[in-house]
Amino acid sequence: MSQIASSEELRREYDLRFSAMQEYRAQVWKVLTGSFFQKFIPETAAVLDLGCGWGEFINQIRAGAKYGMDLNPASRSKLASGVTFFEQDCSARWPLEDASLDVVFTSNFFEHLLNKEMLRATISEAHRCLRHGGKIIALGPNIRFLAGTYWDFWDHHVALTDRSLSELLRLAGFRIERCYPRFLPYTMAQGSRPPLAFIRMYLKIPLVWPVLGRQFLVIGEK
Repeated sequence: MSQIASSEELRREYDLRFSAMQEYRAQVWKVLTGSFFQKFIPETAAVLDLGCGWGEFINQIRAGAKYGMDLNPASRSKLASGVTFFEQDCSARWPLEDASLDVVFTSNFFEHLLNKEMLRATISEAHRCLRHGGKIIALGPNIRFLAGTYWDFWDHHVALTDRSLSELLRLAGFRIERCYPRFLPYTMAQGSRPPLAFIRMYLKIPLVWPVLGRQFLVIGEK
């Protein structure tokens, strides 16, 4: 096996963690996209979902052009017909022209990269492909508020906080537009299924985010 997990290993990991909750996860992301993330993404935008998984975000966001990138071959069959899929290592050059994207979105993905060099190369590609004024929207577990729990997943490699990711984005040429150290609770991979009405209410009350949030949300602008 190469340094990067094999396609079959990725497929098994997704199935183990998410197959029993696939329908619920899709419903959650319908709420997240419609009630929160859509306001940052014009409906005419060209959007890349980095580490798109089974397409919970990119299938439901409204956009003019939609792309997904992942090494899991099962992603292809899960994406909607209007989504162009790139099955590749995200730290290699992306098959997109310079300044061809309006938004790069990623959720719970950067921690799965093998090292910081891969992350730096990935951020560099995002910067190259985004237009002036384009945004990178990154959601992920904040190790400042998780400690040992962060390592409960076999394929977590890079430990990040809102501060370290913001610093990397600045070094790559982004301006930090928004930074929430505590945004969403940690994970849906361990069986928790809050009612969708609770999630809608949660998104409307930022005062509770510092209490329950364990994931950062960082938005950088090129």
